[in-house]
Amino acid sequence: MLLTVTDLRKTYATADGPFDVLRGIDMALDRGETLALTGESGSGKSTLLHLIGGLDTPDGGQILLGDEDLTAMDDVGRARVRRNSVGVVFQQFNLIPSLRIADNIAFQARLAGRHDPDWCATLAERMGLTPQLRKYPEQLSGGQQQRVAIARTLAPRPKLVLADEPTGNLDEATAAQVLTLMLELVADTGAGLLMVTHSERLAGQMMRRLHLARGRIA
Repeated sequence: MLLTVTDLRKTYATADGPFDVLRGIDMALDRGETLALTGESGSGKSTLLHLIGGLDTPDGGQILLGDEDLTAMDDVGRARVRRNSVGVVFQQFNLIPSLRIADNIAFQARLAGRHDPDWCATLAERMGLTPQLRKYPEQLSGGQQQRVAIARTLAPRPKLVLADEPTGNLDEATAAQVLTLMLELVADTGAGLLMVTHSERLAGQMMRRLHLARGRIA
């Protein structure tokens, strides 16, 4: 199993007292599997994604990525796992304005020491970005920028791809096109994909779906 989450819990302090965002989440994801995570705003979807990605730490429970226990790691260990095994696609594109598109795509792969120029060229071609490689992010449309962000995430060939509303800033037609391309490329790499989305149509394109309500799997 690629990802195993057991009894995961997270509580935040608020002005009104403790707020239990996650109240015992159990889930699993296998290699090559795609899973949609749905739920109302505030149900804990993004929190769960951030915990699995090692961007935050839980208050209880366990997260296993393969045989590595993220919940037993310090900041350095979680950063190593993110660099080597996990790719994250956010709703905001988070491209580097001063870098050309070719260098944005290669950025994370270079950080991980796994830059493959041929694979980056393939990603650019499949995403329809080859004519844009010498441009800067501000010269691209929103749909093109999201394709760059996805290509950048896949360039190091991560084992697990986490996507937090990756098409939330795009119109419906562009969102569908971008998601189709992402699913094709994820399948090519054999990675597992966990995607947070509010879109029923996009969730329907995934192999499985989990629905969060009040911090629990409904």
